[in-house]
Amino acid sequence: MFDTHDLAVLIRSGAPLILIETQEEALLKEALRHVVAEVLRPLWRWKITDGLVRLDMDDLESPPCRDSAQVLEHMHRSEQRAIWLLLDFHPYLRYAMNVRRLREIALGQAAARHTVILAGGAFGELPPELAPLITRYEIKLPDDAAIAKVMREEAFNYSREHGGQRVEVDAEAARALVRHLRGLTLIDVRQIVRRLIHADGAITSKDLAMAQQAKFELLGKDAVLHFEPDAAQFDQVAGLGRLKAWIAQRRRVFVEGKAPKGLDPPKGVLLVGVQGAGKSLAAKATAGGFGVPLLRLDFGALYNKYHGETERNLRGALRTAEAMAPCVLWCDEIEKGLASSDSDGGTSQRVLGALLTWMAERKAPVFLVATANNIDRLPPEFLRKGRFDEVFFVDLPGEEARREVFRIHLARRELDVTAFDLDALVAASAGFSGAEIEQAIVSALYAAWNAHRGLLQADVVEALRGTRPLSVMMAELVARLRAWAAERCVPAD
Repeated sequence: MFDTHDLAVLIRSGAPLILIETQEEALLKEALRHVVAEVLRPLWRWKITDGLVRLDMDDLESPPCRDSAQVLEHMHRSEQRAIWLLLDFHPYLRYAMNVRRLREIALGQAAARHTVILAGGAFGELPPELAPLITRYEIKLPDDAAIAKVMREEAFNYSREHGGQRVEVDAEAARALVRHLRGLTLIDVRQIVRRLIHADGAITSKDLAMAQQAKFELLGKDAVLHFEPDAAQFDQVAGLGRLKAWIAQRRRVFVEGKAPKGLDPPKGVLLVGVQGAGKSLAAKATAGGFGVPLLRLDFGALYNKYHGETERNLRGALRTAEAMAPCVLWCDEIEKGLASSDSDGGTSQRVLGALLTWMAERKAPVFLVATANNIDRLPPEFLRKGRFDEVFFVDLPGEEARREVFRIHLARRELDVTAFDLDALVAASAGFSGAEIEQAIVSALYAAWNAHRGLLQADVVEALRGTRPLSVMMAELVARLRAWAAERCVPAD
């Protein structure tokens, strides 16, 4: 959406080169028509397919300027004060002649007369000779009212195209869809809404996951930030009662974005614990508990051998997360990405600094969930009080949690839970993590399948007895982690 007042102020202030990254050419042209009526200057538009055309007056003969060099020459010689809209001109900025002529227009006497607007989808790297002369115009993204209006328009269009058939709209799903489509342009909003409506003639809660996936793809899917479409629910997670209650208390404030006076909105949590105890599953379930998209930041793909590229990758990923807000940003095993090293030229320190700055200054509702196994590798400044709302310790599951783990994984494999003595299985799995219990069930299923029969209690017990859990193999490390967490963390269970 284009603010005509802001555009008029830029033009009146004498900005010679204005850059606008947009796909909404029709809206830009309409906004400039209003600006022309206010600043009283001619408005010319150039594109490679039509050449130079005057937009503020009809039936005027335009000079034949199909070539990029021709239009710049015409602008340079023109004595009439004007606004020049150049569409998709960035491929022609690689020519030295064009760059030189644009600099002369911007720096010479023509700067007092002309305003050149470079508009297109994505400009990428600008010539260094022009970069200091260019003013970037930031487009205001549509608010909730504008998004809702697009939904009503597309519902009306669908009804008209299908003989008056009404679009069935779930009011709660429609409100959630508006929240999920924040951060997109009107064109992208319309594209997603149209796809959802034409899929089944309705807007329901089933459309939300599809909208989240489509939005992520429009924002620029890459190898650094991953959209996780299947966020878990807390009923799929055994134990962690304190964490579940903590999330439930903050859900409404986070999702609706309306914190009571004096109450800060939730920012994030750090989950520290034993490997396999369920930290990753808890991170996924946090997104499910909030009912928002889950994005995973891959620190392995973040790092680049070229100077400055790693920090740029991080900034790009964080911008995408903010555009997806409200959402959960999950940084798994974050100590591997932030561990300082003397051999990386200071890259890890710059990444840490960029991440800490973002954590302190972000305004968008992006809830950060970081998980860590090795707390010794975490920088002290990352653990400072206030970085996270809370630091939870995810320990090995207790008896009741292990009982729930067995129920969940047996039921997931369509097995009759009542056919198993859960008390005996709980006793046999002392010291096991949830992941180790799941793998014991998988191993027992393979044994039963090879024996050409169904799964028996004895198969699971035998699989448990044949496994040495991490709490045994790394007993000292687990004990030290528990001792560290006892005075510094809140138990998640």
